[in-house]
Amino acid sequence: MQRLYDFLRRHPTWVDGFWAIVLFGMSVASGVVSEEATGTELPALIVPVTVLLCLVIALRRRMPERMLVLAAVVGVAQLVLDVATLPADFAMLVIVYTVAANGARWASRFALVGGLCAAPAAQLRWPQEEASPLANLALAILQTVPFALAWVLGDSIRTRRAYFAQLEERAARLEREREAQAKVAVAAERARIARELHDVVAHNVSVMVVQADGAAYVLDAAPDQAKKALETISSTGRQALAEMRRLLGVLRTGEHQESGEYVPQPDVQQIEDLVEQCRGAGLPVDFKIEGTPRPLPSGVELTAYRIVQEALTNTRKHGGPNAGASVRLVYFDDGLGLLVEDDGKGAPHELYEDGGADGSGHGLIGMRERVGMVGGTLDAGPRPGGGFRISALLPLRAAH
Repeated sequence: MQRLYDFLRRHPTWVDGFWAIVLFGMSVASGVVSEEATGTELPALIVPVTVLLCLVIALRRRMPERMLVLAAVVGVAQLVLDVATLPADFAMLVIVYTVAANGARWASRFALVGGLCAAPAAQLRWPQEEASPLANLALAILQTVPFALAWVLGDSIRTRRAYFAQLEERAARLEREREAQAKVAVAAERARIARELHDVVAHNVSVMVVQADGAAYVLDAAPDQAKKALETISSTGRQALAEMRRLLGVLRTGEHQESGEYVPQPDVQQIEDLVEQCRGAGLPVDFKIEGTPRPLPSGVELTAYRIVQEALTNTRKHGGPNAGASVRLVYFDDGLGLLVEDDGKGAPHELYEDGGADGSGHGLIGMRERVGMVGGTLDAGPRPGGGFRISALLPLRAAH
């Protein structure tokens, strides 16, 4: 049965053709009965008029405007040629509904006006002789109602279809917007992970290189120092692996896993450990905290840690062998201030020009993006007396 319904929906003209044949048969049968009852011969024009009106039914959905014009012409011909109303005139109701539902706007208005005029015109042309003028007027009004209802039904169907089409278009637009937002979110997450990987690799590898160079230099003269350097290399490598596994776990699962081999994200409290690690790598770092420490949002915690990490990594890479650094954390009432300075020879000019970028493109640009995501400000550039200076202000809100 469902296949039959699908077939009928795909071939509406066939359905209309079937009902046209039914209407033609009803009209012929009605004419035969009328001829037998009255004993008079029916006008020869009844057959072509009936055929044309049935054609209106058959092609109403394929060409509604043309069939409306054809129905109007046939109706006028009936009035002029004195062909009284027939069962086939039901096609006029059908075409009024069809045009109101599917036709052009001009055709819909024309159908409304023509439908409202059809019944009064027919009543004037063929009045009920035994009825009073008032009764003929009431009958004309009564016969107008079906045309009005047909047009109202068709117009409501048009409005409903337009409403559903608008809903479908809106749903499709929202779906496209959700897909676009998902793509943007994926790109942002990939960029964040790329920054995380850069910070982890750049910092830890630079520490390992410094310690390896030092171990090679004192391997024969001071084996204890060489052993300590190798231990530092081992612990730094393990730390780097742990953070990289955490980031790869985010790629695999989309969530931060804090159990097993994955570690939590770095926070402000670990900055002191970061400073100690740099000191162990041979970079003198002066570290101070001003103000009263307080809980921070996780995004601010990670941003502060990564800024200090990137700044100290740049100092080791560009500051020279005798460079020293200082790190200041200042807790204000409404923000966290970060100040990282070094007294080395300074980074190349291209590192901070136009937003800054190191060889991998994730240096100061990554810092600015991190600070921007938490609504803070960043100032980075060379110091007047030599070296490099990075200052950041991060908004401080109560952690939930």
